[in-house]
Amino acid sequence: MTLALSGRTLIVQPLPGIGDMVWHLPHLHAIAATTRDGRIDILTKPRSQADRLLRAEPCVGRVLWLEREAGRHAGLRGLIRLAALLREERYQRVWILHGSARYALAARLAGIPERVGYGIGLQSLLLSVPVRLPPDRRHVHPILRADALLKQLGIPHDEPEPRLAVDAQADRRVTACFAEWPEPWIALGIGSSEPWKQWGAERFAELALALNQRRAGSIFIVGGPAERPLAESILARLRANGGTAADAVALPLEQTVALLARCRGYVGNDTGVLNVAAALHVPAVGLFGGSPPLWHSRFIHHLMPPSGDHGMAAMTVSQVLDTLNQLAWIDANRDVA
Repeated sequence: MTLALSGRTLIVQPLPGIGDMVWHLPHLHAIAATTRDGRIDILTKPRSQADRLLRAEPCVGRVLWLEREAGRHAGLRGLIRLAALLREERYQRVWILHGSARYALAARLAGIPERVGYGIGLQSLLLSVPVRLPPDRRHVHPILRADALLKQLGIPHDEPEPRLAVDAQADRRVTACFAEWPEPWIALGIGSSEPWKQWGAERFAELALALNQRRAGSIFIVGGPAERPLAESILARLRANGGTAADAVALPLEQTVALLARCRGYVGNDTGVLNVAAALHVPAVGLFGGSPPLWHSRFIHHLMPPSGDHGMAAMTVSQVLDTLNQLAWIDANRDVA
């Protein structure tokens, strides 16, 4: 079946992380093309920072916050509040990129006439568009589920991988703030959502020092506010050994995006920022010692422990440098002092 062009359209994407939103960029763009004005609103969780992440996306209008966990949209009263919020916006169509029946029920209570979703379980009874993902697509990766939904509806999906726009004002701010750091720039992403995905201060500092000694370019330490103690440890280790790096920790997300877009490359843990770098088409080396490697972008180069070893600590700085040599980021013939 095919869908006619719609009026005001909302996309519900409740997965919480920055990376989750990046994964869905091609689907956001494809769905926006099914609206009369080429724009969509998004309902998502605050942790995604979608308002900052998608600030430069021309197809994105409003970002509405979904506050489920002990928030204003938790429980039965929260469902009623959510329905009231959606009713005020007078949407014609809602896309639910999730299998939960809760969001479909809220949309129905809000009077949204066209409701599209995965049709999994009870959700199928609440949708106006009779689409159900086949059994083999219901529990696959979120990217593959959204791909399958668009395919069933015959909606063109022309982006093989995510691509993220850069906010011009944030780019100017980053350029001015770090003007004294000569190019090329290389970012080290030190954040991690779980301890088993963390490579550690000692190894990141050793890598930054090696890149300093090889004169690979200016090194930027990138992370969120939670990474401030880790960043201070890395920077202290660098200073103690005559090295240097730019402190780019806790920048507003749109400025982190702008900074990464200017980088020659990125090395970091498996986080949302790794996905951001790849969506900017910046070559990114992902350290996958504590999680399965990502496969959705040709810009993510997987680095994993040697065969038979496990964990982030099993990956050495020498391994990373060998990978960077292969990618021609650094001079393979320059010895590390």
